[in-house]
Amino acid sequence: MDTLLAKSLSKSMSYKAYRELVGQLADEQSTTGDEKTEINIQQTKLNYSRMKRWDKKIKLSGKTAKRIQSFREKVTWLVIAESWCPDSAHVIPVLNAIADLSDTIDLRLVLRDENPELMDAFLTYGKRAIPKLIMIDDLSGEVLNTFGPRPSEASYYVNRFISENGELTPEFKADLQHWYNNNKGQNIIEDITQMLCDSTPSFCQ
Repeated sequence: MDTLLAKSLSKSMSYKAYRELVGQLADEQSTTGDEKTEINIQQTKLNYSRMKRWDKKIKLSGKTAKRIQSFREKVTWLVIAESWCPDSAHVIPVLNAIADLSDTIDLRLVLRDENPELMDAFLTYGKRAIPKLIMIDDLSGEVLNTFGPRPSEASYYVNRFISENGELTPEFKADLQHWYNNNKGQNIIEDITQMLCDSTPSFCQ
């Protein structure tokens, strides 16, 4: 695992570089990943607009911001994503806003289809679901926790719908985008704060 993580980190990029890549691909009518479909190309364009919007709109309360700033463990958040993934466009800007508040959290990104071995080591219910955050202790190289592909409330709605209907419909996917817009990243912030507590209990004492 240590070798796999080190190899993946060596190919990783910053959030700024990732967003620039998504913007470049949107301009070029292209997309990341193995499937260069028209749907994925259009989704990449839409996701670039979403990321730019979230970068301007994400708000953390003063209390939450101070808590994040008090986190002192040096960790890397390695996130697996693709430009065409709607959940990635909603989640990753929030992760970046949180990481920006901390001197000890380093956010790095890799593409799923370029890192199949890493993805297969962090499946969700046996699926290559993204985005997937892997929280790594910089000192020991140990994986402390994971997050994703969706915040807890969205995951509940998705799992319940699949249980009742077998698969997600276009109508449900549209409703999910509305949920993200209405929630304004707050459930992600709550989940990540809890993840930091679970991984380093001293943070919440």
